[in-house]
Amino acid sequence: QVQLVESGGGLVQAGGSLRLSCAASGRTFRDVVMGWFRQAPGKEREFVAAIRWSDGSTYYADSVKGRLTISRDNAKNTVYLQMNSLKPEDTAVYYCAAVRGIVMYIVPKLYDYWGQGTQVTVSS
Repeated sequence: QVQLVESGGGLVQAGGSLRLSCAASGRTFRDVVMGWFRQAPGKEREFVAAIRWSDGSTYYADSVKGRLTISRDNAKNTVYLQMNSLKPEDTAVYYCAAVRGIVMYIVPKLYDYWGQGTQVTVSS
């Protein structure tokens, strides 16, 4: 099993920044992709960004390109989501997820492991 624990959420004004962290523990895999998703009230969970652990390749949803950056720290087994220029529409619960392999899926149900989520609220 893989355990994922997110942290770093909070309340921020529009235009501000936050950095989310996702610490992974438990079973490790040679090839794994880590993703960030978010879910706003009354909406479906949507893809935000993904990173391939082996080579650091990244992929982003169009809505966050240029504002959000995903990165990893191999030594800490941690994935980060740096969020800049935040907008009220970024308000959601943000989830970290992991899937074995090298494909950076954008469909939530294809991911094997999930964290509990962290709330991000952006005020206008």
